[in-house]
Amino acid sequence: MPARADVVAAARGWIGTPYRHQAACKGAGCDCLGLVRGVWREVCGREPVEVPAYTMDWSEPQGEERLWQAAALYLRERHGAAVPGDVILFRMRTGSVAKHLGIVAEVGAGGRFIHAYSGRGVVESPLSGPWARRVVARFTFPERSQGDM
Repeated sequence: MPARADVVAAARGWIGTPYRHQAACKGAGCDCLGLVRGVWREVCGREPVEVPAYTMDWSEPQGEERLWQAAALYLRERHGAAVPGDVILFRMRTGSVAKHLGIVAEVGAGGRFIHAYSGRGVVESPLSGPWARRVVARFTFPERSQGDM
């Protein structure tokens, strides 16, 4: 597993990148998945698969948890208290699919996370009550593969 401080530093390096749906290019544009993909490339190496096109609703009308399923396939699910470097998955509305990702930057009373937010780009936000209540899963990045070193 990459050092958690390296994950947070990589994510903070994306702050200010404009929001662009389906993009994953530091400084040019990304969405929340693009941010996680970009951090993956920086701390783990080559991405394991080519990401297919996806809609902004993340299959919400069909009720399919595609983002959660993909996260569970490529990241390691974590239980217990959040720690810096965790990838967090949000359900934005009760009864809807999980469709937003962020990376924990700080924990505790001043908890913060980094995410790409429509209309704002990549920002670091307080992990306040309204955000924290929406977290449905936490993950960590996997070990870097030997072929990517």
